[in-house]
Amino acid sequence: MDSPSRWGQERLKERSLLMLKPEAVMRGLIGNIITRVENKGLNVTALKLLKLPREKAEALYAPHKGKAFYDDLIRHVLSGPVVAAVVEGPHAISHLRRMIGSTDPAESAVGTVRGDFGLILPKNVVHASDSAESAEREIGIFFEEDELVSYEKPTESMYLL
Repeated sequence: MDSPSRWGQERLKERSLLMLKPEAVMRGLIGNIITRVENKGLNVTALKLLKLPREKAEALYAPHKGKAFYDDLIRHVLSGPVVAAVVEGPHAISHLRRMIGSTDPAESAVGTVRGDFGLILPKNVVHASDSAESAEREIGIFFEEDELVSYEKPTESMYLL
């Protein structure tokens, strides 16, 4: 008999890119944000601190090219180090989107990453994938497949999933 933790778990598992923007890194928020992700029960399966090259920034935000905020956004994410992470788990994309809050920190609920740590755009602390298609594209900008390490935490498979 399958344990309750296996009921459709693989079918629900998703990956999402989470990028902590320069203000998150420079304000010392890396641990706090990653802790929120892990406390939710999601796994961090890849993690890098890097100075984002322009071509990666432009690839990440390519869907926004031509919009009024595009140049400011690119300039901002190039202004300091970022942390790129892959987050994995059941419904990871929707869970992460709710955890980070609305794009505009002024409209984000207290308790969300942007609501708690952000003040203005484009300094909204984090970026996260908004769909499975975006996640696949965005993860590929930062990571090779062999850099992603999926794992299962025994306590979470028993008590959370």
